[in-house]
Parts: sequence; structure tokens; C-alpha cells
Amino acid sequence: MPPSEFESRARVWVTETVDRLGFDRADDFYDVAVFHDLEFGEEKALLDQHRAWQKAKLDAGFGALDWPVEFGGADLGTEAAEAFARIENELCPLRPHELFSVTMHLIAPTIRLLGTDMQKRDFLPGMLRGDLLACQLFSEPGAGSDLANLATKAVRDGDDWVITGQKVWTSGAQFAEWGELIARTDPDQPKHAGMTAFLIPLDAPGVEIRPIRQMSGGSSFNEVFLDQVRIPDSLRLGEVGKGWSVALTTLAFEREGGSNTANVGGQFSQLVETARTLGRDGDPLVRDLLARVYLRQQLAHVDLLRDRQARDADAAPSAVGSVRKIQWVDKLTAVSRAARTILGRNLIADTGAKWTYGWNAHVLGAPGYSIAGGSDEIQRNIVAERLLGLPPEIRADRGLTWRESRNRTA
Repeated sequence: MPPSEFESRARVWVTETVDRLGFDRADDFYDVAVFHDLEFGEEKALLDQHRAWQKAKLDAGFGALDWPVEFGGADLGTEAAEAFARIENELCPLRPHELFSVTMHLIAPTIRLLGTDMQKRDFLPGMLRGDLLACQLFSEPGAGSDLANLATKAVRDGDDWVITGQKVWTSGAQFAEWGELIARTDPDQPKHAGMTAFLIPLDAPGVEIRPIRQMSGGSSFNEVFLDQVRIPDSLRLGEVGKGWSVALTTLAFEREGGSNTANVGGQFSQLVETARTLGRDGDPLVRDLLARVYLRQQLAHVDLLRDRQARDADAAPSAVGSVRKIQWVDKLTAVSRAARTILGRNLIADTGAKWTYGWNAHVLGAPGYSIAGGSDEIQRNIVAERLLGLPPEIRADRGLTWRESRNRTA
């Protein structure tokens, strides 16, 4: 099928704009890392490039193709957005950054769905231009994979809320201006019912951000400490006590965001090139592993088509996103296994050979996504209970308030 007029125009614009902005087009550009291994200055420079790219896209009408015009989008639908994303992935050499993805594809859509008119007016234009970046303040050290067990508290004080607690594994917090935070506002309700969501400025007094060094080398994750942080009620996102619904909305966007993570962590074509470089492309075991990766990559494409149908029907995010999350992690695992088999000892020794040692960052980072965005076990529970109609798993805290359940386990 010949390219559409839109795709031809997009290709010309991307090519010319990449040159105008001075992005590196080096032929040996190659990055299969799952998480960044960059120093602070390098990571900030990458984000600055993303900001410039997003502004250029929005000014040219390519920045929010499937968003309604009233929010600054082009209202061209998901097909145009996905076509542009394919062209962008092919021709723009910018490495992805999770903070940008979280802002554009998780938090901005959540505000669009659940925010007040004032919040939409104050946040969405800046987020769509890349001027405001926002992170998720969900996970906590004491909650593990049970997000609903969080302990960060928000206490009402007149027209304000005072927030105290700790968040962890927060990607990009050291570069973000805002965070979407879920806090406990009523400990005497069941744990899923006593939470409220907020939008919190990360330069507010009482906020402290500490980067965490990852085993892959980078520090893209952070701990965020909140000590009596005061924010106005106008920054509450959704109704009081409905924070769990807000969190589920954001997490559903995360699990449905296949097009935003499609090029994270290495692709079939890169594995094939690595195998050819090392003379392993004729090995039957290697060929079998490559076929498995190829199959999972094609399944991911089918997932994108299903996503498009759901978005075109204006359907809210659903538990089907958990299926996609499981499949995407399965693909990352298949890529990692193939890389280990192809490379052998080349995986742990940087000999300078092209297409080899870089896979080390993939193998070290891939296991993280079996936890990020909800662990594999949580995703399978969601699929079992909400899609297959299986009985819910037995919970010792069923019928108890959050305070009662905490006292029982203390």
C-alpha cells in the first residue's frame, strides 16, 4: 500500500526537523538499554532535546495528533498518531525517556479524563508542549506490590492538605516539575476506599528527592520524601476518597501504552544484526530464539491494533491492559534470553566490537519491568478476576479498615 499524503508529509518534516535541531544521526547509533545509564548532565541534556522536539511537533501539528482540538490536539485519530509514531521511531534518533512518556501518555490523559476545568487549563497545554514534566508518586517501601496498602498520609487543614510520607522507584523525579500522588486520607476506611489523588509541585517546601543507583549503572529511579508538604485543595485530582480509581486510570494507561514502549529494550532486527556480527545467525538454537522474539513482536503489533479500536470507540482503559503488560514483559524476557545465548561471554566483557556489549544494559534492566507498573503476579490476578471471572484470591484484610489491617500485621 503506498504511503498516504499524511505519512509522506510527516517523513519530510521529521527528516528536516531532526537536521534543524542538530540531533545525532550517527549510523552506529545503538541503544538497547531498558533503563538509562546516564550521568545527571547527560540525562538532563536528553530531556532538553525531548522538550525541543515536542515543542517543534506541537507547533507543526504533529504533537498531539489523537487529542481533541479543545485541548491543543489535532483530532486526527489514533491511526494518524500511530503512523507518525512509526515514522518518528524510524527517523528520529532521540533515545526515549520514561519521564516524557509518563507525562504525555499517563498523567496528561488522566488529567484530561478526571481533572477539573482549571486543572485541564493549567496543566495540559504545558504538558503537551513539554514545558511541564510529571512523575508518578505511587509506590512505597512498605507497600510492596500492594499499592492500595500505601501509608503516605494527607490531612485536611482548611482549604489545604498537609502530606507526609515516602515514595520510591519514582522514575525521573529529579527532573520533574510535578508529581501525581496517591495518599491515605481516611485510615478508618478499607484500604481501597480511603485514598485521594493530588497533583503536587516537586519544588514545594518539604519535598526531598534522592536518586537511587541501579545495578545497570544509572540513577533514573528516586526516593521522594514528603515532610509536612502543604498544597491547596485545588490540586486534588478527583474526589476525596476516590484515589484508587484515579490510580487505576493512570495504571491502565501505563499498561495500554504499547506504542510508547515499543522500541524500549532492543528489537528483533538488532538481535539479528548482533547474531550476524558474531557469526551465530546459522545456529539452530539462536534461530529458534530469534523466531520467538519475532513472534512476540508481531503479537505486540496486534495489541496496538486492538488499542486503536478501543481508543477510536472512546473506551476507557480496561483490564485488557494487564494482558498487554504481561505480553510486553514476555517479549523483553525473550529478547534478554536471545541476547544471552547469542553473546555468551561477549555480554560481560567490553571488547569494543560493535553490536555486542551494549546488550549488557538490557539484560540487567529487563527484570525491572516484571515489577514496574504492577508486578507480573498482580497483572495475572487482574486478568484472572476481571477478565476470566475466576474467584478473587483470598485476602486476610477483607472487611477490615486500613488501620485495623496495619495493626494486625504490626
